[in-house]
Amino acid sequence: MAGKFEVYEDKAGKFRFRLKSSNGQVVAVGEDYETKSAAIEGTKAVQRAADGATIDDQTG
Repeated sequence: MAGKFEVYEDKAGKFRFRLKSSNGQVVAVGEDYETKSAAIEGTKAVQRAADGATIDDQTG
């Protein structure tokens, strides 16, 4: 089973998303958005950005 994005409304009434791995562990959390549709667009932006992304190790 693949991971999934969950879109939810936080206690402040803002919309957010979190990415969960197939075992249910949260691996990423998005910023807050004013609308649910903006949060969904945020998930799509992460999917596009992650496609083919490389690791840039800046630890030295």
